[in-house]
Amino acid sequence: MAQFRFVMRSGPAAGRVYPLEAPDISIGRDNTNMIVINDAEVSRRHARMELRGATYVIQDLGSTNGTFINGSRVSGIQVLNSGDTVSFGEGIVLVYEAAADVNATILSEKAPQTLIQPAAPAPAPAPVPAPIPVPATPPPPVFSGQVPAGPIPMPPATAPKKKKFPVWVIIVLALVLILCACLGFFVIIDQLNLWCKVVPFLVPLLGGTC
Repeated sequence: MAQFRFVMRSGPAAGRVYPLEAPDISIGRDNTNMIVINDAEVSRRHARMELRGATYVIQDLGSTNGTFINGSRVSGIQVLNSGDTVSFGEGIVLVYEAAADVNATILSEKAPQTLIQPAAPAPAPAPVPAPIPVPATPPPPVFSGQVPAGPIPMPPATAPKKKKFPVWVIIVLALVLILCACLGFFVIIDQLNLWCKVVPFLVPLLGGTC
């Protein structure tokens, strides 16, 4: 009886078992190999296995898609342990199993199953009475003449508004200035006797002649 075996997990013959009995085993797509895997990802001579002591070792033979153990690419001679996954490329995955693991699996499947009685449900906890609401303490009344506990906030001071002169005052001042200017103008003309030169059209209105 073989001590070790390969079980194909995924590939062209998923579920197939390959007993490992020879001390030297070749794996590839070519029919001359001891383990033939007819898939495009597998090279004609893909890998080689050799029995050393109590287990096998595996070596990639320069395949195109590589040999991987538990996801790590094999670069030299790699020792196989029971339960390791060996991949050829990406789609071919085999599980390396020892005969002891296989027998243990079979025995565990045939062992009688013990029925587990469901545990009795725990008693429901007693309802907790709702807490009695405590009435809120009303604030103490404030009496006249009572000294406040803290400083009373004062309203923010506002800047005094600037007083604006009424519009009518401005108009009256403007008219007074214009009247004074006109009077000063005519006084200067009269003192210098410039009526005929400056405003000759007013001389006949005033009863004079130029």
